[in-house]
Amino acid sequence: MAASKKEKPIIEVKHLFKQYSIGMDTTYKTLCDSLTSIVKNPLKTLKDCRRPNDTFWALKDVNFEIERGEVVGIIGRNGAGKSTLLKVLSRITHPTEGEVRLRGRVGSLLEVGTGFHPELTGRENIYFNGAILGMKKREIDEKFDEIVKFSGVEKFLDTPVKRYSSGMNVRLAFSVAAHMDPEILVVDEVLAVGDAEFQKKCLGKMEDVSKEGRTVLFVSHNMAAVQNLCNRALLLNQGTVIKDGEVADVIGYYLSNPQNNSKKNYSGVFDISERFNLYSKGKTILKKVILSGSDNIPRETFLTGETLKISILVEGLSEHDGSEVGVVFKSEYDQWISSASTWMCATTIEKPRRNLEWVILEVDRLCLTPGRWGLYLSSTIHTAGVYLDKVDDIVSFNVEGSDFYRTGQLITKEYGLFCMDFTWKITHTFDSQEW
Repeated sequence: MAASKKEKPIIEVKHLFKQYSIGMDTTYKTLCDSLTSIVKNPLKTLKDCRRPNDTFWALKDVNFEIERGEVVGIIGRNGAGKSTLLKVLSRITHPTEGEVRLRGRVGSLLEVGTGFHPELTGRENIYFNGAILGMKKREIDEKFDEIVKFSGVEKFLDTPVKRYSSGMNVRLAFSVAAHMDPEILVVDEVLAVGDAEFQKKCLGKMEDVSKEGRTVLFVSHNMAAVQNLCNRALLLNQGTVIKDGEVADVIGYYLSNPQNNSKKNYSGVFDISERFNLYSKGKTILKKVILSGSDNIPRETFLTGETLKISILVEGLSEHDGSEVGVVFKSEYDQWISSASTWMCATTIEKPRRNLEWVILEVDRLCLTPGRWGLYLSSTIHTAGVYLDKVDDIVSFNVEGSDFYRTGQLITKEYGLFCMDFTWKITHTFDSQEW
């Protein structure tokens, strides 16, 4: 019996390039408009003709294949080419060079709300927007109640959308787009939609779509969402795919290679030596701070629940009897959240071994919720309560939510400032001593 023929990839991208012109007027003009412009302002027309044609390559030699049913996260910094790639795959814009083959109907959630008419009611805009997105009237009829329920705007369904709040507008628009049934779903930063509660609903909807076996391309800056939803990830940098593989590997590579080097510090490395230290006659004791994960690669973004290592380079600290190093974790509103000092775990700063030495704090499981966090660093003589050096408002890092409790639920800011390791028990008896 002949072997079954392997199914072709649902998406094939070969040597894809996309070029844009910078600062050029791309408005289409009639011959009459052009001739009128020449007559009215010949010098400007001549200058426009001589102006150099500056170009920018948004995509450069992009190659990949995606199998049917895969859920692929596309990550990278702003300007890396993620949205341009989705627009090419959605046929919104044409490639400059290369080939894209799509073997299935494509649904796009790129700019939620495009096609809403302010004078039409919510009910009318569901049909209007659905038609623009490629849905047939029969499809919209079948899913109408589901769309309305998901959006949460039932009471205002027959009100013109010009009277909707921006949040209501977005909720209804996303709800329409999310209920399409394409073989390929292309999504751009869906978690930026609406309030926190609705973002959770969006994430749940995306999870449902992925479980139905549809192919999903998902662009997001939320690494935890990518990790939770996707089984594969592509990393773009300056229009090129630089890594393609397992989600955890690609995210780890991305967070560890920020590619934003500067003279004094790069992501996760802070040179704090160029200061005047008020406490030691100008001489700094705290010289450098490196933030890293368990792999010791410097970075400034970490996931809730991940290992965080804070390595502090000190000079001359061990010259002082009873000296110690402390770190305070602060919120973006300058709240002191927690602290860790060498004396708390009886780590001894011995008498002089050498002038420079590293003092390393390792947090096994970072319990902070998503946000920007700061560090207040100090060196003191603990027994006397005397400062030797201190640094504030220089060292900081980002935390992104993850599945901290391993339940499939992403941790968000709404959970508070930090997570705790705990267990619940439900029982008919209460084990205790006699009261």
